[in-house]
Amino acid sequence: MYSILEHPADLGIEARGKTLSEAFEEAAVGLTSIIVDLDSVSAINDRTLTVDAEDAESLLVRWLSELLYLYDGEGFLTKEVDIQQFSRTRLKANLRGDTYVEGKHRTRLDVKAVTYHQLEIQEVPGGWYVRVYLDI
Repeated sequence: MYSILEHPADLGIEARGKTLSEAFEEAAVGLTSIIVDLDSVSAINDRTLTVDAEDAESLLVRWLSELLYLYDGEGFLTKEVDIQQFSRTRLKANLRGDTYVEGKHRTRLDVKAVTYHQLEIQEVPGGWYVRVYLDI
């Protein structure tokens, strides 16, 4: 489950999961939902993505930044995420999504960057919670 947070200059994502990897998966889908209407994205193409970082907070920022790069650099929209390997410093995920096509995909907002502003990762009753803000 994820929700979108409004901020004066940014937009945030809060995501929850039973595990930290599930929260990271939900944050990824939340990012795509900010960029385009998810209903316009099909899960027809596969990608594998591996991300390394020094700690869980940096991993979250790098993870979402890599997904943003896939969209900005290659036009790949992530709809489904399955993290296969996960630690607080490394993840490997299978992505399913679609290549952006003007007219087919209904764009929403242009996300410029993933930030460390008010970044939070926390274990909560029933699982994990993450919050990250995006520069739009």
